[in-house]
Amino acid sequence: MTIDFEARLQQALGAATRLREAIARVIVGQGEVVDQVVWALAAGGHVLLEGAPGLGKTLLVRTLAQCMDLRFSRIQFTPDLMPSDVVGTNVLVMDPAQRAAGAMFQVQKGPIFGQMVLADEINRATPKTQSALLEAMAEHAVTIAGQRHSLEEPFIVLATENPIEMEGTYPLPEAQLDRFLLKVLVPSPGEDELCEVLARTTGRAPEPPPRVLDREQVLALRDMCRDVAVAEPVLRYAARLVRASDPAASEAPETVRRALRYGAGVRGAQSLVLAAKAVALCDGRANVSFEDVKRVARPALRHRLIRSFEGEAEGTSTDAVVDALLASVPARPAAVEAERPRGARGA
Repeated sequence: MTIDFEARLQQALGAATRLREAIARVIVGQGEVVDQVVWALAAGGHVLLEGAPGLGKTLLVRTLAQCMDLRFSRIQFTPDLMPSDVVGTNVLVMDPAQRAAGAMFQVQKGPIFGQMVLADEINRATPKTQSALLEAMAEHAVTIAGQRHSLEEPFIVLATENPIEMEGTYPLPEAQLDRFLLKVLVPSPGEDELCEVLARTTGRAPEPPPRVLDREQVLALRDMCRDVAVAEPVLRYAARLVRASDPAASEAPETVRRALRYGAGVRGAQSLVLAAKAVALCDGRANVSFEDVKRVARPALRHRLIRSFEGEAEGTSTDAVVDALLASVPARPAAVEAERPRGARGA
């Protein structure tokens, strides 16, 4: 029997709620960070977590993996890590039972073949090794010795990086950053949260969180995310935000013209809409609102904006540029607003 849309929507809401509650048993505070990671999971995208050491980035990913019945793998990125250490390689195998057949090559799969992959300290690896993730993240497949291997769905990469240490790190190129649906900034905890962290981590080890989602439920959550409706005015609002991020565009605000060299592209617009769909889904709504788009604008666009020399010299962050975009780009164009009936204004 086909489950109607409303029932599927309630199932998705329940799944997202259970996942948040299970993560909260281990992670103290960081509610906004957890929400953004859950949005990316629902949307089927990858996440880049940036924050100082000791803020629980790796613990968050491990906890997320424990809450779901998915195959988890971890890659510790270092300067000497090779692409074959990530994707795998062909190894020469001698089968004692078949001596006549001689030796044969066998594929030794790397950790990228997990369903939930933690790329820890991704900016410590060389660009050559970082590029080994590009095909996997974009196409959910890898090529080993000329043979293409599909990755099992669901497949999600959660990468961490430390913004403080610059020595021995290799900044991610634009093409790599563009593959991440969201870039999530992990803030330092407040006094109350820090006290709770100390109480939990200096006593007996807490119980592991329960498994609340299996593979089929995660796939159903992603399918449902694609079915969330987006009205044309909301879609056009997202498009105008992305177009206004181009410093060469006529509608670009002064902050964008001064602080940016390049704006967000098509993938940025796609991420904006898809993440907004995930927000609506995780809130139990069947339609995306203007506020949903505004809510995901920072994590969806901050890593896709390339600052100019003036922007870096003035210390203008990409978050400040996104805020300027949200302030200058109206949800409804002035021409459309003028055509609306007088009694409908402000609706």
